[in-house]
Amino acid sequence: MNFRKFRKFKKNAKALSPVIATIILIAVTVAVSVVVAAWMGALTIGFMGNSEQAKITDVVLSNFNSTTEQAVCTVQNTGSATVSITSVTIDGAPATVTAASVVTGTQVMSWAPGQQVPIAKGNTVSITIMTGNSAAAAQFSNSAQYTINLMTAKGNTETGQATYSGP
Repeated sequence: MNFRKFRKFKKNAKALSPVIATIILIAVTVAVSVVVAAWMGALTIGFMGNSEQAKITDVVLSNFNSTTEQAVCTVQNTGSATVSITSVTIDGAPATVTAASVVTGTQVMSWAPGQQVPIAKGNTVSITIMTGNSAAAAQFSNSAQYTINLMTAKGNTETGQATYSGP
Protein backbone atom coordinates (compact mmCIF):
# COMPACT_ATOMS: atom_id res chain seq x y z
CA MET A 1 0.00 0.00 0.00
CA ASN A 2 1.29 3.39 -0.90
CA PHE A 3 1.15 5.62 2.18
CA ARG A 4 1.78 8.78 0.21
CA LYS A 5 -1.42 8.37 -1.78
CA PHE A 6 -3.31 7.56 1.42
CA ARG A 7 -2.06 10.75 3.11
CA LYS A 8 -2.95 12.77 0.04
CA PHE A 9 -6.45 11.21 0.04
CA LYS A 10 -6.84 11.94 3.74
CA LYS A 11 -5.87 15.60 3.30
CA ASN A 12 -8.36 16.09 0.44
CA ALA A 13 -11.28 14.40 2.21
CA LYS A 14 -13.70 17.04 3.41
CA ALA A 15 -16.18 16.67 6.25
CA LEU A 16 -19.55 18.39 6.57
CA SER A 17 -19.34 21.98 7.62
CA PRO A 18 -20.75 22.79 11.07
CA VAL A 19 -23.53 24.87 9.49
CA ILE A 20 -24.75 21.98 7.32
CA ALA A 21 -24.52 19.58 10.26
CA THR A 22 -26.61 21.94 12.40
CA ILE A 23 -29.26 22.27 9.68
CA ILE A 24 -29.50 18.48 9.34
CA LEU A 25 -29.85 18.06 13.11
CA ILE A 26 -32.64 20.67 13.25
CA ALA A 27 -34.47 19.02 10.33
CA VAL A 28 -34.31 15.60 12.00
CA THR A 29 -35.53 17.10 15.30
CA VAL A 30 -38.46 18.83 13.60
CA ALA A 31 -39.41 15.63 11.73
CA VAL A 32 -39.39 13.59 14.94
CA SER A 33 -41.42 16.22 16.80
CA VAL A 34 -44.05 16.26 14.03
CA VAL A 35 -44.39 12.48 14.23
CA VAL A 36 -44.71 12.58 18.03
CA ALA A 37 -47.26 15.42 17.85
CA ALA A 38 -49.38 13.50 15.34
CA TRP A 39 -49.26 10.39 17.51
CA MET A 40 -50.22 12.35 20.65
CA GLY A 41 -52.96 14.16 18.74
CA ALA A 42 -54.51 10.84 17.75
CA LEU A 43 -54.43 9.72 21.39
CA THR A 44 -55.97 12.99 22.57
CA ILE A 45 -58.81 12.75 20.08
CA GLY A 46 -59.44 9.19 21.24
CA PHE A 47 -59.65 10.29 24.87
CA MET A 48 -61.75 13.35 24.05
CA GLY A 49 -64.22 11.34 21.98
CA ASN A 50 -66.62 11.25 24.94
CA SER A 51 -67.13 14.99 24.81
CA GLU A 52 -70.63 16.34 24.62
CA GLN A 53 -71.67 17.78 21.31
CA ALA A 54 -75.15 19.09 20.74
CA LYS A 55 -76.68 21.50 18.30
CA ILE A 56 -79.93 23.38 18.17
CA THR A 57 -81.58 22.40 14.90
CA ASP A 58 -84.82 24.38 15.18
CA VAL A 59 -86.39 27.10 17.35
CA VAL A 60 -90.05 28.14 17.28
CA LEU A 61 -91.07 31.26 19.26
CA SER A 62 -94.56 32.15 20.46
CA ASN A 63 -96.28 34.45 22.93
CA PHE A 64 -97.89 31.82 25.13
CA ASN A 65 -100.23 34.21 26.93
CA SER A 66 -100.24 37.86 27.94
CA THR A 67 -97.27 37.49 30.31
CA THR A 68 -95.26 34.51 29.07
CA GLU A 69 -92.97 33.92 26.12
CA GLN A 70 -92.40 30.38 24.91
CA ALA A 71 -89.65 28.87 22.77
CA VAL A 72 -89.61 25.29 21.57
CA CYS A 73 -86.05 24.19 20.75
CA THR A 74 -85.15 21.02 18.95
CA VAL A 75 -81.74 19.86 20.19
CA GLN A 76 -79.77 17.04 18.58
CA ASN A 77 -76.96 15.22 20.40
CA THR A 78 -74.25 14.60 17.79
CA GLY A 79 -71.55 13.53 20.27
CA SER A 80 -70.70 10.20 21.82
CA ALA A 81 -71.83 11.03 25.37
CA THR A 82 -75.05 12.14 27.01
CA VAL A 83 -75.57 15.91 27.06
CA SER A 84 -77.36 17.42 30.05
CA ILE A 85 -78.97 20.85 29.67
CA THR A 86 -78.70 22.65 33.01
CA SER A 87 -79.96 26.17 32.32
CA VAL A 88 -81.47 28.29 29.57
CA THR A 89 -81.54 31.98 28.66
CA ILE A 90 -83.49 33.86 26.01
CA ASP A 91 -81.65 37.04 25.02
CA GLY A 92 -79.76 36.86 28.31
CA ALA A 93 -82.87 36.59 30.48
CA PRO A 94 -83.21 33.42 32.56
CA ALA A 95 -85.85 31.01 31.32
CA THR A 96 -87.37 27.78 32.63
CA VAL A 97 -87.63 24.45 30.88
CA THR A 98 -91.25 23.35 31.28
CA ALA A 99 -91.32 20.28 29.05
CA ALA A 100 -88.96 17.93 27.27
CA SER A 101 -89.79 15.08 24.92
CA VAL A 102 -87.83 12.79 22.63
CA VAL A 103 -88.33 13.46 18.93
CA THR A 104 -86.04 10.77 17.51
CA GLY A 105 -83.98 8.02 19.09
CA THR A 106 -84.58 5.29 21.62
CA GLN A 107 -84.25 7.35 24.80
CA VAL A 108 -87.00 7.16 27.40
CA MET A 109 -87.31 10.67 28.82
CA SER A 110 -87.18 10.66 32.60
CA TRP A 111 -87.38 14.31 33.38
CA ALA A 112 -89.18 16.56 35.82
CA PRO A 113 -89.39 20.37 35.66
CA GLY A 114 -86.48 22.04 37.44
CA GLN A 115 -84.06 19.18 36.70
CA GLN A 116 -81.39 18.86 34.05
CA VAL A 117 -82.60 17.67 30.65
CA PRO A 118 -80.53 14.63 29.58
CA ILE A 119 -80.12 13.96 25.86
CA ALA A 120 -78.68 10.53 25.08
CA LYS A 121 -76.21 10.22 22.21
CA GLY A 122 -77.83 10.09 18.81
CA ASN A 123 -81.17 11.42 20.09
CA THR A 124 -83.10 14.56 19.30
CA VAL A 125 -85.16 16.18 22.05
CA SER A 126 -87.78 18.92 21.88
CA ILE A 127 -87.43 21.32 24.82
CA THR A 128 -90.17 23.82 25.72
CA ILE A 129 -88.79 26.93 27.40
CA MET A 130 -90.85 29.68 29.04
CA THR A 131 -90.07 33.02 30.56
CA GLY A 132 -92.19 34.45 33.30
CA ASN A 133 -91.79 38.15 32.62
CA SER A 134 -94.48 40.14 34.39
CA ALA A 135 -94.60 42.99 31.92
CA ALA A 136 -96.61 42.48 28.74
CA ALA A 137 -94.04 44.70 27.00
CA ALA A 138 -91.50 41.91 27.51
CA GLN A 139 -93.27 39.66 25.02
CA PHE A 140 -91.65 38.73 21.73
CA SER A 141 -91.86 41.51 19.17
CA ASN A 142 -92.93 40.83 15.61
CA SER A 143 -89.96 40.36 13.20
CA ALA A 144 -87.44 40.60 16.06
CA GLN A 145 -84.59 38.11 16.31
CA TYR A 146 -83.89 36.33 19.61
CA THR A 147 -80.96 34.26 20.86
CA ILE A 148 -81.51 31.12 22.92
CA ASN A 149 -78.55 29.79 24.94
CA LEU A 150 -78.59 26.30 26.40
CA MET A 151 -75.89 25.65 29.04
CA THR A 152 -74.71 22.08 29.55
CA ALA A 153 -73.44 20.30 32.65
CA LYS A 154 -69.87 20.47 31.32
CA GLY A 155 -70.04 24.23 30.83
CA ASN A 156 -70.59 24.34 27.07
CA THR A 157 -73.11 26.74 25.55
CA GLU A 158 -75.24 25.86 22.55
CA THR A 159 -76.71 28.87 20.81
CA GLY A 160 -79.72 29.10 18.52
CA GLN A 161 -81.42 32.07 16.94
CA ALA A 162 -84.95 32.57 15.76
CA THR A 163 -87.09 35.40 14.45
CA TYR A 164 -90.52 35.84 15.97
CA SER A 165 -93.29 36.16 13.40
CA GLY A 166 -96.63 36.56 15.03
CA PRO A 167 -99.13 39.06 16.31
